[in-house]
Amino acid sequence: MNKYPLNPRTRRDFLKLAGIAAAALSMTKTRPAEGDMNKIIPEHSLSSQAASGGSQTVTLFLSGDVMTGRGIDQVLPHPGNPQLYEPYMTSAKGYVRLAEEANGPIPKPVDFAYIWGDALAELRSLNPDARIINLETAVTSSPDFWPRKGIHYRMQPQNIPCLTAANIDCCVLSNNHVLDWGYAGLKETLTGLEGVKLKVAGAGQNQSEAEAPAIIDVAGKGRVLVFGFGHESSGIPRQWGARSNRPGVNLLPDLSEDAVRRIAERISALKQKGDCVVASIHWGGNWGYHVSNEQKDFAHRLIDLAQVDVVHGHSSHHPKGVEVYQGKPIIYGCGDFLNDYEGISGYEEFRGDLALMYFVTLDLATGKLVSLSMTPLQIKRFRLNYAHPDDVRWLLHVMDRESRPLGARVELVNGRRLALSAG
Repeated sequence: MNKYPLNPRTRRDFLKLAGIAAAALSMTKTRPAEGDMNKIIPEHSLSSQAASGGSQTVTLFLSGDVMTGRGIDQVLPHPGNPQLYEPYMTSAKGYVRLAEEANGPIPKPVDFAYIWGDALAELRSLNPDARIINLETAVTSSPDFWPRKGIHYRMQPQNIPCLTAANIDCCVLSNNHVLDWGYAGLKETLTGLEGVKLKVAGAGQNQSEAEAPAIIDVAGKGRVLVFGFGHESSGIPRQWGARSNRPGVNLLPDLSEDAVRRIAERISALKQKGDCVVASIHWGGNWGYHVSNEQKDFAHRLIDLAQVDVVHGHSSHHPKGVEVYQGKPIIYGCGDFLNDYEGISGYEEFRGDLALMYFVTLDLATGKLVSLSMTPLQIKRFRLNYAHPDDVRWLLHVMDRESRPLGARVELVNGRRLALSAG
């Protein structure tokens, strides 16, 4: 029988010992004067910045980190080997125990759709043309854990139906957990996702595959090209970078203009008229709202020089500010979407239990933003639930506060969704 620590542990302990903790940045920015709120443009007004009525549009669902491994894997129909190699937890079942102690029993085994909860109703209601997530786990039964790495996520391959239950189109893999269980684990992940016709971006059996985009055909409209990128600032080991003769992730060497020019060459060789290009980037630390000038410059250059239409950033455990630049949306950090962190205290000021679904609608003729709506959810008992009105208002305050310095405003729509307005 596995032994678990008797004393409660904090999220700070877990992440620090994993070597990935970051100092929480201040939340004491001054809220703009209430009079400024009158300048918020209604959600539908963004369409005037893109194109005239009648233009064809495409809507994307984007999420941050989807971590269906470890504790979540243990409550799914086919739990894998629970053994872990973490400082404080030797079994993934320990994360189930912590979650149940915090929020009550989980009816295990749950069905494959359980974890998506109320997100499924939102997906049915808004019916996006493409569904893109950052899959923050290996999908493998490999025992070959990466040495000297404090946390290892894996989901048993037989639980892949939990991804198809939400009709996901593309899993971005250029993150700091896809190789947690070695090259064998990466290979099994790629093979398993391909087996259920899930497209991948940002990792592959060699550099060419890792750099190649996932191409999503949208019937009657065109294509969505998803390029996945990873940056060392998110905790991706340099050794994980794919090479011509080595599997791995599409690791950015830096955030320089030269790096953008190389990306621009690849996009230019593939992008056709009417295509929508998404640059999905795993970058930055886990905690804090600050967006560095280096990240801003890189995102702007992707739009200016590389024909990118949407910058889809992730790695932060909570949502960060959003920007509209040259009519194109930049989501600097989507925040976690699914995880097994319930019951681990620490960094409560960032409300990591709250998640956002991002629905980005673009005009296909121009690639410019028509609307961006966000649905607040809460992770509880390993399930996504509609957020309480008080939590919706808290997210509204944070997202508006953090987006205003970036030139955007956020307002409440229909009492439960957030909407972005530019300028």
